[in-house]
Amino acid sequence: MDGKQGPHVALGPVAGPRGGESFTAALPIAGPPRATDCAGLIDRIRELEDFKSAAAAEQARLAVSFDIAQRREQADAGMAADKLGAGIGAQIALARRESPAKGGQLLGLAKALVTEMPHTLAGLETGELNEWRATLLVRETACLTPADRAAVDEELAPDTGTFAGAGDRAIVAAARAAAHRRDPRSVTQRAAHAATERHVSLRPAPDTMCHLTALLPVAEGVAVHTALTRHADSLRNAGDPRTRGQAMADALVERTTGTPGGISGVEIQVILTDRTLFQSDAEPAVLPGYGIVPAEWARTLLTNAQRSGPAPGSGSGTAKSGAPPGDTGPAARRPPGAAGEVGTGGIAGGSGGHDPAFALWLRRLYTHPGTGDLIGMDSRARIFPAGARRFITARDHTCRTPYCDAPIRHLDHIIPHHDGGPTTVANGAGLCEACNHTKETPGWTARPLPGPEPQPDVASRPGSAPGPGHRHTIELTTPTGHTYRSTAPAPPGTALPGTALPGTALPGTVLPRTVQPGFGYRRRLLHRADMLKRARSVGIVPGTAKARAGVGSV
Repeated sequence: MDGKQGPHVALGPVAGPRGGESFTAALPIAGPPRATDCAGLIDRIRELEDFKSAAAAEQARLAVSFDIAQRREQADAGMAADKLGAGIGAQIALARRESPAKGGQLLGLAKALVTEMPHTLAGLETGELNEWRATLLVRETACLTPADRAAVDEELAPDTGTFAGAGDRAIVAAARAAAHRRDPRSVTQRAAHAATERHVSLRPAPDTMCHLTALLPVAEGVAVHTALTRHADSLRNAGDPRTRGQAMADALVERTTGTPGGISGVEIQVILTDRTLFQSDAEPAVLPGYGIVPAEWARTLLTNAQRSGPAPGSGSGTAKSGAPPGDTGPAARRPPGAAGEVGTGGIAGGSGGHDPAFALWLRRLYTHPGTGDLIGMDSRARIFPAGARRFITARDHTCRTPYCDAPIRHLDHIIPHHDGGPTTVANGAGLCEACNHTKETPGWTARPLPGPEPQPDVASRPGSAPGPGHRHTIELTTPTGHTYRSTAPAPPGTALPGTALPGTALPGTVLPRTVQPGFGYRRRLLHRADMLKRARSVGIVPGTAKARAGVGSV
């Protein structure tokens, strides 16, 4: 489990290896090691590595057997021939605690090993290969016909120790050379087809960075890199203090977005607590599509430009670029949303003759004090309205299928609309495209459930905000009857079990009356923020004698 989703419960019989004997019984893992000397420990590590390879081989056989059985059941149920096999990879992925995309790859690997590459499968089973190196051999022979692939497998004979001591590159080179000799035309066609798979992807990196990757034909890739290098060298020759890599990265952003700073009218959402934004709290923020970011980094992003003053807000904030600086918009002039709604605060425009890098909108998202569950709004329409779409995206972050962390592409009715499912945030979930199609396969069902129990001392405290007592949870049932659960990630500011956030108390403790949470505490925070904004608008600097005389404390 990745810490983002709730417990996953598998129900039903558990299939073991051939003969009904479990792997744990065949090779005991628990208990003290067989030897305590260094040589004995290394021997034990090697035994376990061989055990992992044998388990991977058995998983491949079981996956192929499961695929055959499922296709037979689907055909008996009248499924169209071109639809047979739908959802099988996703079920294998759930059983192996992998993403649905990875499950499809594992099923393809299993089919190739069991039906076309018996020597590679035998090498995996005996420990001559591990699962990754077996994957390399399958990948490099994917362009061949089944007969040619079997011939290459027999030529390489991995089960005879051919690759003993060889590294990954040596294995790839041997398989690639054998494939070239067997069918050079197929290899050439594979290279031509590879150009159709060009794409751009984005992956998070540590320290609020990311990897922007482009898969391009070699000629175009070299041309892009050369152009960026020449541009960076010209800037450095003119005295630019940036390194070549920094100049290349900046040029890539500027040429792609068409804007020197890279901000080009796109929306960038940052979700953070009111304490993080207004009180310099250390609770980290969330950047949807990226993940956790430091609190100070989020504050710097939102307050980088000179502003007229902070807008009152509570709960989570969203930064939106592309709006005119200083334009608060009609939504900003509405009263704050009550519990059960998403309210809207104002935005701060530029001052001192400088335009901010991007305009700021503050949207209030209220959370349940015990569980952190976001409190939302309902709609009778089939398509989720814009506010609900933002709300579900902020709540779910990524695809809600267990073990899948792909970006959200579809907003799905958990209970389908044609089955009477309402268009509400409680019945809505963010899914990737593949998981949404899989969910519609016959035999798959999903339903919303009450999530983890709230902290009793917080949920039952007088003055707590109304709302559900559990975080949003989905129960997914596969055609085999196995059940998995996914709980929405906790928003920033949600306390872990046994801990307390600022303004809350653990069982057996009482907070001073001035900091008791609830509606009154939230109202005082809003009042204080409003007073600070008015003070700054008339030139009063907080902390001075003049400010103390004009702004009362809360």
